[in-house]
Amino acid sequence: MEIVKVYRESLPGVKLIGKRYTNADHDASGTFAGQWGKWFQSGWFDTLKKQCASIPNISDDYIGAIRMSAGNGFEYWIGILYAPGSEVPDGFESIEIAAGDIGVCWLYGNEKSGELYSMEASDMSMAALKKQGWNFSENGWFLERYNYPRFTDPDEKGNVILDICAYLM
Repeated sequence: MEIVKVYRESLPGVKLIGKRYTNADHDASGTFAGQWGKWFQSGWFDTLKKQCASIPNISDDYIGAIRMSAGNGFEYWIGILYAPGSEVPDGFESIEIAAGDIGVCWLYGNEKSGELYSMEASDMSMAALKKQGWNFSENGWFLERYNYPRFTDPDEKGNVILDICAYLM
């Protein structure tokens, strides 16, 4: 596993539409893999893509969004970023995320091994952002961005790229 690219990106204001999970929803190994499985089995991404107002080059990706909130503690969202003001389909929740700059790390590795979802992967990514001189709030938004085709189309070694992002201060 290695970081192959680090850059800064401006993200417009968005509405994250999906489902919110807490520590009570993770599996025995501390991941939300079972929740992601439910999303694909239930066709929830397809439901959102049919019903919500997309933002070109932003709404194409599936998102795992992480934050610590004062009222709710740890939150893990699975969903898609849409235009503010988008209607939320029945059975889903939403939260507005303000415009801002994000630091992006392209994390290259084997999706099947689980290495991309490890604490080591997260620590590597945050260290790479700090090395650029960028600061982020420990209580801000952190995103796992599953980009098509970087994440969906493995290379000849079977590896993919997962975008690890943090809102910058």
